[in-house]
Parts: sequence; structure tokens; C-alpha cells
Amino acid sequence: MRDAAARAIVPRYQTLAAHEIEEKAADDAVTIADTEAETILAEGLARVLPKATIVGEEAAHADPAVLDRLKDASCWIIDPLDGTNNFARGKPPFGVMVALSEYGEAVAGWILDPLSGRMCHAVKGRGAYIDGARIQARTTGLIPPVAGISLMFVDPAKRKAMMEHIAPHYTLVDIPRCAAEQYPRLVLGVNDVSVFERTYAWDHAAGALLVNEAGGKVARPDGSPYRVDEHMLPGLIGAASPALWDELAARLDRI
Repeated sequence: MRDAAARAIVPRYQTLAAHEIEEKAADDAVTIADTEAETILAEGLARVLPKATIVGEEAAHADPAVLDRLKDASCWIIDPLDGTNNFARGKPPFGVMVALSEYGEAVAGWILDPLSGRMCHAVKGRGAYIDGARIQARTTGLIPPVAGISLMFVDPAKRKAMMEHIAPHYTLVDIPRCAAEQYPRLVLGVNDVSVFERTYAWDHAAGALLVNEAGGKVARPDGSPYRVDEHMLPGLIGAASPALWDELAARLDRI
């Protein structure tokens, strides 16, 4: 991951030419840094676990059939440059995310901030770490709690209901538009809760595992665990503590 960042991402930060940025969809960019980093990561991870299949965000965009691999016995999941829109505009945050899954369940995950060098990682049943030091998720301690709620992919009716019935109970802050930053904020005492509508595996596999292993909670609104092979299902709640998760889930259930 550090190699991909050093070779493909950092040298292009704030130096991208117009032809090196493309639009995959409305408000969804891809850059030469994304594609080159994914190639470097895929090649390197294939050497680490040759028998594991690989699902990269850009490869899946080019061929949706790649997503079938998320059910495999062993699968690397790659987000080569999370927060691409930020990166393309020459501003942070952005990051590199990698997870390893087994039969649809994330068992290990890594999140790298290429600018600071911060590395978050977690292993199922073995805890969460930042730069090698074990961490426990901590809340902000503020009342009302701090919420980073992503409404970009929420339908208008649900968005209106959330603003009317959820927002008054929290201090709303801008989302970073980067899961590689939003998940660490849930364990570092920056944000208390987050809500995600779109739940692609490359955006959430590593981060959900990080928060859960740190003692916070990430789950579907009904309390069921996040699985990478169910990534087309909408809705995911993250919280710095199980109590905060329960409170927000109960509020969402009433709208």
C-alpha cells in the first residue's frame, strides 16, 4: 500500500492534468492515480496470497462480473484511492483501503493516509491498531453527539425525514467524502456516529472491521453484520460505542 501511494498517488497530488481525470458517473471521478495504484496493489497482493481472488474498485467498474468473487474462500478487496473527488480537486482527505475477506466476511483490513503515513489496520478477533499501537474506540464525550451523516445517495423523502427527525439530536458536521477518513474518525474521538447509504465493499470492508475490532459498532440498521458479498444492500450505521449505535438505530427505525 505504501509502495502504491509513493509511486502512483503522492507524485500526482495537486499535479493532475485535465486528461488524467475522467468521470465514471455524475460526481464520481477516476484518475490515472486510481488505475495505476490498483494495478500496483493487485500485483503485490497476488504475491502475498496467490490463491486469493481480487476485487478492485476500478476492475469492478469495468466488469461487474468481478463482484462475484466477493463470495470466494479468500478475496482481496481494493480501493486504490478512496476520496478520489477530493484528490482530483487537489485537497485532502483521501486514502488507500485494502481488506481480506473469507466467504463474504472481512477478516483483515488496512487503511493508509498517503499524506500523513497513518496506517490503520484490524484483524478479526485480534483487535484494531493505528501505526502499530492497539486502539480502543473513544467517543467525543459531547452532548449532543457528533454525527457525520452521508445523504448523497439517500432518496429525497428519506433525506427530508432524517433532517427533521435525526439531525436535531446531533451536532452535524461535514462528511469528509472519504470512508478512509470517516472510519478512523469514529475510533479517534472525532465523530460519534455516521450513517452511510451506499455500502460498496471497497468503501466499507476495512473500515467496518476497524471500528468493530476497536470496540465501536458498525452494522446494518437492523443490527445484522456487514458482509462484503451483500454490498449492494443500502444502509449502514457506524458508531464509536454500541450505546451510541443503539440510540441512532432506534431513531432511524422510527422514521
